[in-house]
Amino acid sequence: MIPIAKPSIDSQEIENVVEVLKSGMLASGEWTRRFECEFADYIGTKYAVTTTSGTTALDIALKALDIERGDEVIVPDFTFIATANAVLFQNARPVFVDVDEETFAIDPGDVVDKISSRTKAVIGVHLFGHPFDVKQIQEICDDHGLFLVEDCAQAHGAEYRGKKVGGFGAASCFSFYGTKNMVTGEGGMITTNNIDVEERLRLIINHGQSQKYLHTTLGYNYRMTNIQAAIGLAQLSKLDDLSERRITNAEYLNNGLKVPLKKPYKERDVKHVYHQYVVKLGADFPMKRDDFIAYLSDNEIGSAVHYPLPIHRQPVYQELSYEEKQCPTATRLSELVLSLPVHPALTSDELEYICNVINLVG
Repeated sequence: MIPIAKPSIDSQEIENVVEVLKSGMLASGEWTRRFECEFADYIGTKYAVTTTSGTTALDIALKALDIERGDEVIVPDFTFIATANAVLFQNARPVFVDVDEETFAIDPGDVVDKISSRTKAVIGVHLFGHPFDVKQIQEICDDHGLFLVEDCAQAHGAEYRGKKVGGFGAASCFSFYGTKNMVTGEGGMITTNNIDVEERLRLIINHGQSQKYLHTTLGYNYRMTNIQAAIGLAQLSKLDDLSERRITNAEYLNNGLKVPLKKPYKERDVKHVYHQYVVKLGADFPMKRDDFIAYLSDNEIGSAVHYPLPIHRQPVYQELSYEEKQCPTATRLSELVLSLPVHPALTSDELEYICNVINLVG
């Protein structure tokens, strides 16, 4: 089976982990500090703070920005549920906005329409590795006095107008889950240029300690381990190469797939790093999506649906009385999209095989 995702692990990750194990310092320490410094340098921000996952990164980013009960945070309806759940963690209300039909990214026009007196922040998601329209969303935030939070969980190394994503928001959040563009197994990172936000983040991830056994605020144990950071440092060193392989694989699929499906769209002024290669199956495609997934599986090709439901239709959100048709594009996309393998470990023979198998459908 050609998997939908596969981490690229080699001797450097193994050597780094062995070095940590031999040191006996397995918890947060020197390796996490190095990882933070090198990641901040890579993104181009002043600060970076490690944490346990992309979800906790979003959670503590909102906490550091003082999002609280009664506040509203604007969130795209078509993304992974953690983006919205982080708002609920603050006892605040996620306000769902629609997404762009082509890029799948947050729709600036719908953002403007849904801002209220309670709105405090906007979370923009660089979905599937394609940056959202940072300029428009940032201008909206500036005009209305809102925080911009970037969800970069799927966009390590992506660029908007020549600048890496993760450097635009008041806080920007990354995930290093095992299927992401760079991995530590689990783990996350928050980048920021604001020292007050950085200091608040460090308090929150470490039990609210301003110094050992002096707890000045409510905090959590959200610390990354040296083992995870050791893997992350190795992954970061080859991230640009991994991204270029994803881009090359996506271009091969763009050229090789001849059947009537809508291939991933890319704006001219962005670097798309193809966390997923997401196609849309329209009315002219000769198979239903479920039948196509089964066909691919029968031919040993992995695939996935990201995402089969817009967030407002998830059962946990039904209790919050969201309107069924408030985000029609997100709802429609959830019924049409399908992700195909694009990860860096794909061989040329596998790419050719994927195209040949899919083209037989037509």
